[in-house]
Amino acid sequence: MAPLKSLEQEYPLIDSSFQAFCASHDIFSVEDFILHDIDVLIAFADKLSASRRLKQGINQLLSIIDALHQPLLNGLDLLQDVKRNKHVLSTGCQGIDALLGGGLREGQLTELVGPSSSGKTQVCLKSASTVAKMHMSSVVYLDTGNSFSPQRIAHFVGQSSGSVFNNQTDRGPLQKVLDSIICYSVFDIFQMFDVLHQLEINLRSEMLKSDHQVRLLIVDSISSLITPILGGSGPQGHALMISAGFLLKKLAHEQNLAVLVTNHMVGGDSGTSKPALGESWKSVPHIRLLLSRDWQSNICNFFILKHPSMASGRAASCTL
Repeated sequence: MAPLKSLEQEYPLIDSSFQAFCASHDIFSVEDFILHDIDVLIAFADKLSASRRLKQGINQLLSIIDALHQPLLNGLDLLQDVKRNKHVLSTGCQGIDALLGGGLREGQLTELVGPSSSGKTQVCLKSASTVAKMHMSSVVYLDTGNSFSPQRIAHFVGQSSGSVFNNQTDRGPLQKVLDSIICYSVFDIFQMFDVLHQLEINLRSEMLKSDHQVRLLIVDSISSLITPILGGSGPQGHALMISAGFLLKKLAHEQNLAVLVTNHMVGGDSGTSKPALGESWKSVPHIRLLLSRDWQSNICNFFILKHPSMASGRAASCTL
């Protein structure tokens, strides 16, 4: 749920005074507000000189919560929603597109799993450049390890255009692509929550739809944000991990985004490697792809680990 502070710009009644009133009752987010006794809150507001405006703020929050409730849909409604709103976006990687029936589907969370240097970031960069160029859409890219490379974007755009950008006169296509990729440097999970909550607000108010609609959200890598919080004996880290997965899937479904995240490998039993983040995370992505690279041929291989409509074990390959 969104922190109250993130609502201030869109909803003037949720100002600093209202936030201070809520904070005095340990309410810092919409979720805290839902869990609080609203009648008790209104009774406290009645005792204050600014009671009228405080109660208007309470009503504003209640209306925001009502707007978040999605109508119940039957199977036919869901099928029509998929056909009408959940399109497939090419990644620019022929092997992945062929394996997934065209590419990344809007409304779904796709995870790329692989060891270091297997090509996960390259797939992210190529997908970002392809969606920005082919679909004339905006891409939100959360970079957790300073791995976003405009030079690689230029290389991929040049490949698809059959040209090399050497001077200022031929940079038109590249400039349009780079302008369409909104990159955030994010170094902990709380920063990611802030960015995603703000993105949700912006998409709902169509602030980012003035030029190009946002259609792809990339987090490279989700595991580098979550792994540090999983240590210790308490449940907080696990709860934050599940909340992160829920928010990403919620954005994908409600805002018709294709969401692409990367996850590294860790040592497992008997010396074999396995995806990080454990069994609880395993159920979060709709699709999981395992990447490996043959360094002699520089060919990347992709295997389906999980897919809602395709058999596990299907494979494809391509050169990045």
